Amino acid sequence: MLPINETVRDLKPSGIRKYFDLANSMEGVISLGVGEPDFATPWHICEAAADSFKDGKTHYTANRGTLELRELICQYYQENFGVQYNPVDEALVTVGGSEGVDLCFRTLLNPGDEVIVLDPNYVAYEPAILMAGGKPVYITLTQENDFKLLPEDLKAAITPKTKAIMLNYPSNPTGGTMSKEDYAKLVPVFKESGIYIISDEIYAELTFDGQFCTPASFDEIKDQVIIINGFSKAFAMTGWRLGFLLCNAELSKQMTKVHQFIIMSAPTAAQIAAVQALKEGRHDILEMRKEYERRRNLICSRLNAVGLKTNIPKGTFYVFPDITSTGLTSDEFCMQLLEKKKIAVVPGTAFGVHGEGHIRISYATSYNNIKIACERIAEFVSELKEKEEAK
Repeated sequence: MLPINETVRDLKPSGIRKYFDLANSMEGVISLGVGEPDFATPWHICEAAADSFKDGKTHYTANRGTLELRELICQYYQENFGVQYNPVDEALVTVGGSEGVDLCFRTLLNPGDEVIVLDPNYVAYEPAILMAGGKPVYITLTQENDFKLLPEDLKAAITPKTKAIMLNYPSNPTGGTMSKEDYAKLVPVFKESGIYIISDEIYAELTFDGQFCTPASFDEIKDQVIIINGFSKAFAMTGWRLGFLLCNAELSKQMTKVHQFIIMSAPTAAQIAAVQALKEGRHDILEMRKEYERRRNLICSRLNAVGLKTNIPKGTFYVFPDITSTGLTSDEFCMQLLEKKKIAVVPGTAFGVHGEGHIRISYATSYNNIKIACERIAEFVSELKEKEEAK
């Protein structure tokens, strides 16, 4: 048998998927591990796609996506975040935000180029960089600094080989956010270095405290910014696989070339559904966000009450508690919690080496499930303490 690509061969399987598969193999498990809204896509969005089938709209669209959808995406960003893009040549509709990540690195990187990645970080960034021939360089984020990127850390990480930085705020897995004031401190460093700023904004609409800010809102660095976003999280449309990229026209042109050869165009029915979401679905976001915030408040209070230090996330539907007080590693904590209490969470190490000492908990599940899960976690922590005291 002929050998396969060495980079692919050496990639580690997702740490999230490991616990998801284990939970599925057991009866009665409450899973707090999956990063997916538990809400179904609102029916009016589904109905728009269903009607498109009846109307025979089953053909390819333009490579960039329908102009109507691109116009609505650009209008949405201007109205909500104060950033202007031209729908004709600065917007590209992708197959989920994940394709957007892949397109960025395929388009930007030459072999050996460095990409700064925040640690902890979303699991797909490092593999995408490696498969494009790049080299990840890490900046450690800390709970003490609310998982924010600090200017001194950014400056220290930039080298002559740095091509880009990968940002994800609000953050999966930490729930951390960056305010306009936080970004303003980074802008001089970005401008001086000239590096690309890839901003994964998939959780932008799930910002609870304060106003979401995109780095593209700073005119002096806007041409360096590539925005990745999509419909999966805010509109509960994970299975539709629809995202988009916003950036300057020249970059967009190059990424569209890659997209047209590997994808052709995003699914037509999903684009039609997204048009409906942007036209009539803003209230759906508000209702879901309100419920996520209610769940967040419950889980944070319960975890802190049992001694698992937990920052209150200002966005997403994740918490990232510190479990070092239990004396267990992240992996040990998750495995024992699953085996003894049938609660599935994800070890922080799935998101980078500096995730050790933490676990990620998703509160994209029912309020009642969260109450039960918190009770079982409290029992688990109490039993660990009793065991330690009995030694």
